[in-house]
Amino acid sequence: MLQTARPLIVALLALLTLGPFTAQARDNAVDEALVILSSASQQTQGMAMVLANAMAQQGAKVHVLLCDRAGDLALKDDQAEPMKPRNVTPGQLLRALLDKGGSARVCALYLPNSEHTPADLIEGVSVAMPPEIAGQMLNPDIPTFTF
Repeated sequence: MLQTARPLIVALLALLTLGPFTAQARDNAVDEALVILSSASQQTQGMAMVLANAMAQQGAKVHVLLCDRAGDLALKDDQAEPMKPRNVTPGQLLRALLDKGGSARVCALYLPNSEHTPADLIEGVSVAMPPEIAGQMLNPDIPTFTF
């Protein structure tokens, strides 16, 4: 009898342990979030996009600012290698975020300091206007996350 009850007991203990975190996540819900991504590391880019998608899944409108080499994620010809465990690229995760209603912009310095033009960017990605981004960063209701 105890053998058959053990999985149920473990599941109940897990729920009791996770319960406060789930309630806390609901209590801390925000309407918007700003993710600033400038890392050239593919794993860092991937994790930033995974977290941005998770925030969008939880109802937040997520804005992404892509600077330096991270701006390459927004290129139509992004050639990154898929990463485990889901075999997706950070660029594909960015596109998924856009499909969820998120927004993405490249830093104002990205295009002028690269060989790329606005025509090279995927649909839905534009060039950031510093006053707009500064306003989001200064807004206490919009948490800013940097990677």
